[in-house]
Amino acid sequence: MLGIIEVFIALVASLLILQFLKLQWIRSQLPPGPIPLPIIGNLWLLDFELRRETLLTNIYGNIYTVWLGQSPVVILNGYKAVKDGIVTHSEELSGRPLTPFYTDMMGEKGIFLTSGHTWKQQRRFGMTIIRSLGLGKNNLEHQIQMEALLVIFAGKPFNPHTFIVHAIANVICAVVFGHRFSSEDESFSKLIKAVHFVIYFQATIWGRMYDAFPWLMHHFPGPHQEVFAYNLFMHNLVMNEVQIHERENAGDPQDLIDFYLAQITKDDPTSTFNTDNMVQTVVDLLLGGTETTSTTLLWALLYMVKYPEIQERVQREIEAVLEPSQLISYEDRKKLPYTNAVIHETLRYSNITSVGVPRQCVRNTTLLGFHIKKGTLVLPNLHSVVYDSEHWETPWKFNPDHFLDLDGNFVNKEAFLPFSAGNRVCLGEQMARVELFIIFTSLLRAFTFQIPEGVKEINLEYILGAILQPHPYKLCAIPRYFQSSMGPRANYA
Repeated sequence: MLGIIEVFIALVASLLILQFLKLQWIRSQLPPGPIPLPIIGNLWLLDFELRRETLLTNIYGNIYTVWLGQSPVVILNGYKAVKDGIVTHSEELSGRPLTPFYTDMMGEKGIFLTSGHTWKQQRRFGMTIIRSLGLGKNNLEHQIQMEALLVIFAGKPFNPHTFIVHAIANVICAVVFGHRFSSEDESFSKLIKAVHFVIYFQATIWGRMYDAFPWLMHHFPGPHQEVFAYNLFMHNLVMNEVQIHERENAGDPQDLIDFYLAQITKDDPTSTFNTDNMVQTVVDLLLGGTETTSTTLLWALLYMVKYPEIQERVQREIEAVLEPSQLISYEDRKKLPYTNAVIHETLRYSNITSVGVPRQCVRNTTLLGFHIKKGTLVLPNLHSVVYDSEHWETPWKFNPDHFLDLDGNFVNKEAFLPFSAGNRVCLGEQMARVELFIIFTSLLRAFTFQIPEGVKEINLEYILGAILQPHPYKLCAIPRYFQSSMGPRANYA
């Protein structure tokens, strides 16, 4: 019996040694990094706190390799390295790796999780339609203005999350469905819950377990089954809207579904336009267009409460430039440089997308002199860019002056990449910019935001996840104006 145990131990040891030697051979063909161990890779070294300078950066420089289990990931740190990856070599790094969770839930459909021909065709269509719906012009901008005016706060201390999320979700619903929802609509409430669950699940321990053991988790109960149910609900909701559009199609496209249905009918053998891709594209836009923008606005209000002198300066600028009855337009940003700078600094400082989304090499390339093979996973660490001390005077301080010159004029910064850059730049970047400016400026003109009486400290720490959220908080909205171009605002109080 002892002999069998010894043979088994020897066999396991031999397999581990062979695996270790294999890892070292693969490692020699990648940028430098810590030595990976069999099975666990470098998991014991990974520090999930977000910092610009880490032990690994100090040792290996701004491009290095870490191993997540048996999978190597090339990390790009700082503006120079990230720019080389996602701008200079944007096409080579345009692939999107699929985790088991997203493969089982969404598959290779839509925009966000596709690569190659499908991704290019769907993305090009999405960008074209968003532009054609009048982004920055009257119709969609008008929808955003209306949502801003409908954000009505209570007089007592309250959590602004629901109000903000409903406003942002209804903007994207107007784009894809052609209509908004009532806040009391049960389907709308469930849609918002579904978006939240799907986005945040993979960053949980359950999400990591599913990616590690998908064949096992698929058959066991747990929160992952609830996420799949929410995902199915979203797809059914979209499909129901598609069927309504098909029945009521008047030949004059009004929203993304209308335009997509017209695209499906075109005779093209290389076309990827079909019902599956249409539904997933709409779901992608709902997921991408709700949580990110609403979370940024929640951070913005929290910063205004934390820094009342900045809030007051924004309000003085708005009062000096805009009439109280004037609807706020995105063009007004050119006359409100400080307000625009505050919004940009909110995007930089809150850094809600954390390190960003991994890329995959679609063909062999070279990054900062290192040869990267096709299929290699690459993580451009966007956090290291928006906090790069070589490009930001006070990276760890909320400082709107980062975006102002000495004369107080707004200036763009090359290291401002909260929406990423290159071929995989955020599809909804321009829409998000318009939403953030109009809604933030509208709220700051209408209210002064304060901490509730008795609250001594404001927590600016984030909740680590797929999107960096602020901890739940309450504030008070003190009305500043009771009239707008929409009429009396008695509900302000």
